[in-house]
Amino acid sequence: MELIGILHDIRSLHNVGSIFRTADGAGIDLLYLCGITPQPFDRFGRLQHEFAKTALGSEKNVMWRYEKSITKVIRTLKDKGYRVYAIEQAKGSKKYTALSKRERKMKSACIVGNEVSGIPPRVLTQCDAILEIPMRGIKESLNVSVAFGIVVYELQK
Repeated sequence: MELIGILHDIRSLHNVGSIFRTADGAGIDLLYLCGITPQPFDRFGRLQHEFAKTALGSEKNVMWRYEKSITKVIRTLKDKGYRVYAIEQAKGSKKYTALSKRERKMKSACIVGNEVSGIPPRVLTQCDAILEIPMRGIKESLNVSVAFGIVVYELQK
């Protein structure tokens, strides 16, 4: 199964680095960095320190691209036969473990969004499904990098 990650408007280089490390471990085929999501290297081509602290060299093994427009990325992936999933708490979401065996075998892309505001409604409407991780404690959500890891590993079962 081909699996792509899409990071939309992530603010923290620590979170981006952590997602890179998870992507390496999970065998993600490609990461798209969209919107304001920071890139591993600064404008002078130097590895950014905050990224490096959590990525631990995974940028050497994970393919990635920057694309400002997430809409363009979603359109391109759908044209190539990918199912696009948002990892978000939203109306109409379903439990992240609820995908069928057929859906799990399809080429897929998972979107995670901004640490505070999440994935914008205009992006959610472009997705094939919204996957939610149930929360049992007092906190309403998990760190974006943790949520990404849980869902991408589940999709590979």
